[in-house]
Amino acid sequence: MSIEARRAEYLRTIGIDLWVPRDGLRGGAAQAGGDPLEAPQPACARPPGPADDADAWERLRAEVRGCTRCALHQSRTQAVVGVGPERCDWMVVGEAPGAEEDRRGEPFVGRAGQLLDAMLGAIGLSRGANVYIANILKSRPPGNRDPRPEEVQACLPYLHRQIELVQPRLLLAVGRIAAQNLLGTDAPLGKLRGRVHRFGERGVPLVVTYHPAYLLRSPADKRKAWEDLKFARATLARSLTGS
Repeated sequence: MSIEARRAEYLRTIGIDLWVPRDGLRGGAAQAGGDPLEAPQPACARPPGPADDADAWERLRAEVRGCTRCALHQSRTQAVVGVGPERCDWMVVGEAPGAEEDRRGEPFVGRAGQLLDAMLGAIGLSRGANVYIANILKSRPPGNRDPRPEEVQACLPYLHRQIELVQPRLLLAVGRIAAQNLLGTDAPLGKLRGRVHRFGERGVPLVVTYHPAYLLRSPADKRKAWEDLKFARATLARSLTGS
């Protein structure tokens, strides 16, 4: 399948009907539903960090897999650390593992994960190739309930260490819980979308969008998610060029 056909398939999956290449836009940028995707092609994974980083990743994975900081370790099948290059420009953060993630040990592998892959594919990203994917919680809450504050407090330091190691140039928070916990706010998702937030001491640009599981229940909002993805890509482009 050609790149264009694959991209069209991704766009159909996320509810966007048209991808029309436009001459003169850098990196084969395109237009969907009449709106240009004004950004260069996304950067791939960057060269790995120093050897100390590799050791830090191994220690982190071992800590997460053996973690007993909260009661969720009693009911999980396995902890879900994350997936993707250990240093790259894009990092996606979700809420918590679901049943399939708990079984397979990888984030976003159920129906919501398939939609997330399509969303990322539509802007040239691919799981394991040029985006790192993780969750706020590393263990599945029973019945996929919302994370409790004490569970987030116990688990968030692991995510912060992942962010330090990945050194993303852009964070994409998918869903209310991920966004609120990364930003330390109780603002609703609608007020957090469409803005560039800053995370941590490095001031990493952070963009908020809907969780794929929500989009499966509310497909009418897929076009809004597409706008968020274009906004995120343009934000990274501006960050890379210093504009």
